[in-house]
Amino acid sequence: MNKKLAAAAIAAALSIGTLASVSTAQADSDRVKGVPSQVATVLSGLVTKGTLTQAQADAISAALTAAAPVRPVFAKDHEATEAVIKATLGITEADLKAARAAGKSLATLAGDKKAALITALVNLKSTQIDAAVTAGTLTATQATTAKAGLTTRVTAKVESVPGSKMDKMDKDRMGKGKKMQG
Repeated sequence: MNKKLAAAAIAAALSIGTLASVSTAQADSDRVKGVPSQVATVLSGLVTKGTLTQAQADAISAALTAAAPVRPVFAKDHEATEAVIKATLGITEADLKAARAAGKSLATLAGDKKAALITALVNLKSTQIDAAVTAGTLTATQATTAKAGLTTRVTAKVESVPGSKMDKMDKDRMGKGKKMQG
């Protein structure tokens, strides 16, 4: 019976978009750590009604937090990333922006400093992930997941050409809509 109640609670929580919103609920100050306030409210209500025990509600919260997709907390810190790029490559902000606007990848811009750039960016991202764990915005499990394959992801980003996704999307859509009647 307890398994059925727990399953019902999880189903209810999922129906309000739990897994999609767990990782984006960082700005929600009324939440249980890692769980959006809507889910915390539902679980609290179920505990109050006696449908779930507090231990079951805690287990559900822990499971939802662990299952939450990891959002890269370092994506917000664009300025720090740019600072590392400029310092490692010894270039100015104007040079960086001009090269990116010209469609150059960071790998092309870095030349023989590509490996040093990747190492510096991986170190920055690792430090930012560790800081998020210390601040309580990421769990140790989420941090481990975020760090897994970090070098591969950073390398791909360094080798990527700026603007290619949006340009491709715009070209794919050209001529595919209905013509407006005049």
